[in-house]
Amino acid sequence: MKKHIPNTITLANLLAGCVGIVYVFNDDLYFAAYAIWLAAIFDFFDGFSARLLNVSSPIGKELDSLADMVTFGALPSFMLYKMAAGAPNAFLPYLAFSLALFAALRLAKFNVDTRQADSFIGMPTPAAAFFVSGIPFWLAEYPTLNHWQLSIGTALVLSLLLVAPLKMLALKFTDYTVARNLWRYLVVLVSILCWVALQAKSFPVIITFYLVISLISAKQKL
Repeated sequence: MKKHIPNTITLANLLAGCVGIVYVFNDDLYFAAYAIWLAAIFDFFDGFSARLLNVSSPIGKELDSLADMVTFGALPSFMLYKMAAGAPNAFLPYLAFSLALFAALRLAKFNVDTRQADSFIGMPTPAAAFFVSGIPFWLAEYPTLNHWQLSIGTALVLSLLLVAPLKMLALKFTDYTVARNLWRYLVVLVSILCWVALQAKSFPVIITFYLVISLISAKQKL
């Protein structure tokens, strides 16, 4: 029975992504963002439970990628598509789906790339989705930012970052010493401070900081 627990949690991740897409169709981008956050919680606990119960399997790994494709690829793409609805050309908003395409490529590469055991090459798909999830809250407070160019530009930049040959920090702790995890602790600390200061608007700031810190830490290890 216990071998089914991680996969059930992964399916909850997928369900959250599907529900989030429904919220986008209903013009509720706030709850779509909440769906991304909920899916991320499930995404963490499916791997955690698999390791805890010692029931990791190839099927679970593939199922996790399929769920992530919906929750962290398709859902944020639909959000950006909806936010780009005011574009002067009817075809321009479809560029938002570049994020879904590159997320699929990113996830496929991750499954076969043995170099990403303790770090990432390219931005992780959840990070891109988190960035998008914070945008509706910024637009609600600062309506002047609500331009279709922002949505399309965000989709294209995040798409490139997903597959860029950049070494990105993985928040995986093999131990908890400060010396070995200084950059990780810094990301965690700044993330908490940003959340306290900005709440839901914090995620684009957090992900941008994570990107900068990843580049700095990778350069110092060269």
